[in-house]
Amino acid sequence: MSEPTGLDDLFSFEEEPPARPGRARGGRLRWLFRLLLTAAGVTAVVLVGLRAVGLQLSIGIVVAGVLAVLTVRRVTAALAPPPPPRSGPRTPAGEEPGGYNWAARDALRAAINGWERPLEWSSGNQERFTERILPRLGELADERLRQRHGLTREADPTRARALLGDPLWSFLETPSRRPPSPRDLAAIVAELEKI
Repeated sequence: MSEPTGLDDLFSFEEEPPARPGRARGGRLRWLFRLLLTAAGVTAVVLVGLRAVGLQLSIGIVVAGVLAVLTVRRVTAALAPPPPPRSGPRTPAGEEPGGYNWAARDALRAAINGWERPLEWSSGNQERFTERILPRLGELADERLRQRHGLTREADPTRARALLGDPLWSFLETPSRRPPSPRDLAAIVAELEKI
């Protein structure tokens, strides 16, 4: 069994030893040896193929061409973006399904539903609008006032009224006889966003 590790051991910082130059050089030498071996093999195949069809070309030109092709291949492989992850066995790489997944728990969808359902439910009923929507709009106005100006309608009503403007203030404080039309509601939301 090993000894238990203390907190000092876990939080201590020790610099890693520098990389040995022999290993990096060995890696480069190995890469160079592999490159030369590959170039020699490809050159031999190209020369045999050329002679088989009756063509003769200088060995230097073939070696230079093979080294150029191998270098370009290495550079393009280094610059290529990583392959896209596979999302499933049948999904082609880089493609997404065409439809929206309505069953997924999406924050945007939840926020839209949080407003869409109560608005739809109270569209023709003033009591429902006054009970459900008006308090939410008031909370939004208070939150905007708090974030931008450091006050709420309850804490400083005179300054809040000046910041909100008379139409928005009267809409929030005195409910109307009928729910506002979608156009009126859009204007109210636009006024809230200006705060």
